Amino acid sequence: MAVARWAAAANITGGTVFRRVNRHGQVSSSGISPQAVFEIVRGYAGRLGFEIGPDDLRRSFARLSHLGQAPLEQIQLSLGHASVVTTEIYLGVKQDLHDAPCDHLGIMPESAIAETV
Repeated sequence: MAVARWAAAANITGGTVFRRVNRHGQVSSSGISPQAVFEIVRGYAGRLGFEIGPDDLRRSFARLSHLGQAPLEQIQLSLGHASVVTTEIYLGVKQDLHDAPCDHLGIMPESAIAETV
């Protein structure tokens, strides 16, 4: 909702959403830098009594994306990791042996088939 109001107020119909605003209130067509985003977030975090670093933002993005069921490969690409293994380490992903992938293959061992007959 806030982003939609900002876009309407700034007359943004496409392109970068978060843009520079000069001291005269004029909205630029170019976006704000990653450092500017970090400084804004760090300022608000400081007011709340939190001390954060740039990697905290990346990790939060990755974990929230993962919780939201984003494909691991897409998170990997967003973070710029060369290997999906790096992304798995970053997220702290571990295999769930109680609900392992092999349990979802839809095949049964012959011994289990014989028991059902």
